[in-house]
Amino acid sequence: MTRCAVFGTGSWGTAFAMVLADAGCEVTLWGRRAALVDAINTGRTNPDYLPGVELPDGVRATTDPAEAARGADFTVLAVPSQTLRANLAEWAPLLPSDTVLVSLMKGVELGTAKRMSEVIEEVAKVPAERVAVLTGPNLAKEVAARQPAAAVVACADEAVARRLQTACHTAYFRPYTNTDVVGCELGGAVKNVIALAVGIATGMGLGDNAKASLITRGLAETTRLGLAMGADAHTFAGLAGMGDLVATCSSPLSRNNTFGTNLGRGMSLAETIAVTKQTAEGVKSCESVRELARRHGVDMPLTETVVEIVHEGKPPLVALKELMSRTAKPERH
Repeated sequence: MTRCAVFGTGSWGTAFAMVLADAGCEVTLWGRRAALVDAINTGRTNPDYLPGVELPDGVRATTDPAEAARGADFTVLAVPSQTLRANLAEWAPLLPSDTVLVSLMKGVELGTAKRMSEVIEEVAKVPAERVAVLTGPNLAKEVAARQPAAAVVACADEAVARRLQTACHTAYFRPYTNTDVVGCELGGAVKNVIALAVGIATGMGLGDNAKASLITRGLAETTRLGLAMGADAHTFAGLAGMGDLVATCSSPLSRNNTFGTNLGRGMSLAETIAVTKQTAEGVKSCESVRELARRHGVDMPLTETVVEIVHEGKPPLVALKELMSRTAKPERH
């Protein structure tokens, strides 16, 4: 039986643990808080993040990272992006020498502007062939309700991607494989930034034309950055690009969309953070994505605007006027 460790008991880590168990894997969740771990083991539910959802028998939890990692064929990392480096430095010595490290995280590290797979390779001292990424339109509550969903598992080693594909393929969760790790990770990270923009537009009372324009031009920005970094353009037309972008920008279940909506309604950054129970990755990653764009000489006006609104206090109405008054150009740019 395939054994999996999932580090992180948030909504997406727990939901993916359910997927793995439903696919026939033996799964151990690692959580920092003993009370939540006890609730998972005794009540078969995660009351903090997925209340009312019964977890499969194949899922158990522990606060001991060594216990979680023991014998794991796949080690799944489902912590906030900006905490990955510190957490993985603690866990890396405990991991089996042949485990495949799987990133569920959709962010870019502040300071270094590194993608999550790059951080994993660096900290865990493993080759790219032992790091995989799972991404796509996967809203945790829908997956936990076993509603149909598709995803992409990406790895430089296609055989490893196929192994992970088999480990998480269920009647309701359909994974596809890809070897374009760069494109898949960028699609997952930048869509959070665009979702903030769409949420801000919603909060401002703008209509569907405006939101559709933001989604489409946001995809253009993502693709430009991806091509500059060596990604495959086709990736951005697939589940890791357009698929994830549409889900995140259109669903009230999206943390980034909801965060942006509150900003668009006039709440301050501090007020919005206070009412947000879980991490909205785009809030911090927007600065890292902007840094990547500047390093590669890529024009990303929506990303620039999100950073200005979220971190530099620019009023959304001013930002909107500036975007609409930009010099006209052909659509392909």
